[in-house]
Amino acid sequence: MRILAFAGSSSSTSINRELVKFVLKSFRDEEINLIDLNDYSMPVFSVDLEKKGFPHEARQFLKAIEDSDVIICSLAEHNRSYSAAFKNIFDWTSRINVKVFQNKPMFLMSTSPGGYGGGNVMNTAKTFFPQFGAEIKDTFSLPKFYENFDMESGVIHPDLLKELNEKIANFKSQIGN
Repeated sequence: MRILAFAGSSSSTSINRELVKFVLKSFRDEEINLIDLNDYSMPVFSVDLEKKGFPHEARQFLKAIEDSDVIICSLAEHNRSYSAAFKNIFDWTSRINVKVFQNKPMFLMSTSPGGYGGGNVMNTAKTFFPQFGAEIKDTFSLPKFYENFDMESGVIHPDLLKELNEKIANFKSQIGN
């Protein structure tokens, strides 16, 4: 199975990337493509720029999705929505293929330093991603990242770790893994 994994953040110290990397440890036997949104930097989307053609990076992002069997991502929440970096990639790619996620099974996550764990962006994505071809099989939100996550050990809160492991197992069973 080929997994495309990414954090919806361009931060070099992304906590969402750390969560993705931790979850990927449960998929050690799989082919993993962990991408960095910084490799898909493009001008801010506009209809005027679209008329001049699509950036190569937008096509590369869609190709990474095409070449995968499943998607694992964790979205950063900026002002109750997607990060500007992710939103720009999403805007460009959706103009090439409205089914950006190409009907791939997805394990969708979010985390934040606050107690809501990126719940706003999670709710937005759960509502809209299926309209763009995401087959969301399960979700997980980690609140209070700095209290509940250790960079060496991963999720350290026992109840949250149990919940995450159950959701990973559920996701695996739904994708036949």
